[in-house]
Amino acid sequence: MISFGPIPSRRLGKSLGINNIPAQKICSYSCIYCQVGITKKYSLVREEFFDPMVIYKEVKAHLEKLNEEDLPDYLTFVANGEPTLDIHLGEAIKKLKTLNIPIAVITNASMLCNKQVRDEISFADLVSVKIDSVEEESWKAVNLPISDIDFHDLLTGLLKFSREYSGKLISETMLVQGVNDASDILHKTSEFVSQVNPAIAYISIPTRPPAISTVSASSEDKINEAYQIFSGKNLKVELLLGFEGTNMGHTGNAIADILNICTVHPIREDTMLELLKKDNARIAVLDSLIYDQLIKKVTFDSNTFYLRRFHV
Repeated sequence: MISFGPIPSRRLGKSLGINNIPAQKICSYSCIYCQVGITKKYSLVREEFFDPMVIYKEVKAHLEKLNEEDLPDYLTFVANGEPTLDIHLGEAIKKLKTLNIPIAVITNASMLCNKQVRDEISFADLVSVKIDSVEEESWKAVNLPISDIDFHDLLTGLLKFSREYSGKLISETMLVQGVNDASDILHKTSEFVSQVNPAIAYISIPTRPPAISTVSASSEDKINEAYQIFSGKNLKVELLLGFEGTNMGHTGNAIADILNICTVHPIREDTMLELLKKDNARIAVLDSLIYDQLIKKVTFDSNTFYLRRFHV
């Protein structure tokens, strides 16, 4: 269950996901909007999860199963947790680069105060950093970070990485109603993002079932205000507000495809039906996964999604 997809990405086109964090979620944050759910294990300690050669071989084998039209634009480290907690991340990136497909890393930026982490993810072609707030109280409220993170060190590490990195750097700010979307917070966040100077500063809202059920997306007025404030800092700003589409890659193994994707990426019902069709699988496959309690069905924003279930 290391690779999954490709899935349509609003930032990356077709993205073949790489989940280099095993089992249940291990992260330095437990963001209230996270589509993977609450953090099962908080950590700031880098560990050995998968041998980089195992990751390379699985991704290579996955690519060989895909039709030519499903080949990805990026191989993306987007994990069941924070991918930079993998102590072999740099080595894995270097091995995967031999496949001649651009590498992306999606990080919450909490580990960028560590020079080794900054050096390792510099091998990637694109890095996306989370900057939900630079006002400490709202940062804690939206990201629920592990208590060991020093907020000043976090921001310093982000700025250092932005000045060192020669690849494509993008940022994402997720707006949650009443938590990090006040005008003064948006001004502070946009000012910091302008110092990071990403190629694109994305502003997004929750579009999949969040970890905390009471989470709501910011209003249209607040989204527009955020866009105007960020644009006023001479940033190239794009909004991520909609559905990516149903065009997911497939390997021919419906059960593996469903389980691997929804471990990290909840699958909307229309996308699930399209995936079953591509894999020549019946709806009974989905019913059996629900019956066996391997996945669960939830509703968010009037849409039905399927998520992976884990049993402690």
